[in-house]
Amino acid sequence: MPGLVVVEHPLIEDCLAHLRDAGTGVADFRRYARLLTQLLCFEATRDLSLRQGAVETPLERAAARFLDDRVVLVPVLRSGLAMLETVEALFPEARVGFVGLERDEGTAQPRGYYQKLPAGIAGSRVMILEPMLATGGSARATLEIVRAAGATDVRLVCVVAAPEGVQAVNERFPETAIYSAVLDRALNERKFILPGLGDFGDRYFGTG
Repeated sequence: MPGLVVVEHPLIEDCLAHLRDAGTGVADFRRYARLLTQLLCFEATRDLSLRQGAVETPLERAAARFLDDRVVLVPVLRSGLAMLETVEALFPEARVGFVGLERDEGTAQPRGYYQKLPAGIAGSRVMILEPMLATGGSARATLEIVRAAGATDVRLVCVVAAPEGVQAVNERFPETAIYSAVLDRALNERKFILPGLGDFGDRYFGTG
C-alpha cells in the first residue's frame, strides 16, 4: 500500500510470533516488543543525515561521521510509551513530545485529553510511536497536531497495521511514511485488528 513500509527481518518475524501468542506473559511480551521496536526504528531512521568530523582513537586521529539531525519522539499515550524507552536509548539526545488520546468505545473515534510538544519542532525528524494502527484515527489526530506545530518530516512507527488504518493515514497525509512489522488482514466489528495481538498497552503494562 502507498506510504507503507513493511520491515522484513527474521528477528521481526520471531518477535511478532511471540507477541501474537496469547500465552506470552508480560515479561516476555515486553522483551519481544522492545526488540521489535528497535528493529523497526533502524529502518525508519535509515535516511538520517550525518556530518563529517574526526576523533582521536587510542592510536591515531580518524575520520568519523556523527548524526546531524534533531530527532523528536512523539508517543501516543498510553501504548506509545511502551516503545519510547527503546527509541530513547537509540537517540539519547532526542526531545520527546506527548499526545494523549483515548478511544471512545462507542464510536471508535479518538478523544484528546493531553498534548505537549517541544518548542521548535519544525526542522526536526519526528517519529510518532503508535503500536497498533487500527482505524487510523489516533494516528491522524496526532499527525494533525505535529503538523500544526510546524513539523514537516514525520514518520509513523507501529508494530501492527490494518489496511483501514493505512488507508486513512494515506488519504490525509500521503507524504507520511508508515513503518510496520506487518500489514494484517482487517478490523473486526469492534475495530480491533485481525489477527492482531490483542490490546498492546494492556499486554505490555499488565493491565489486561
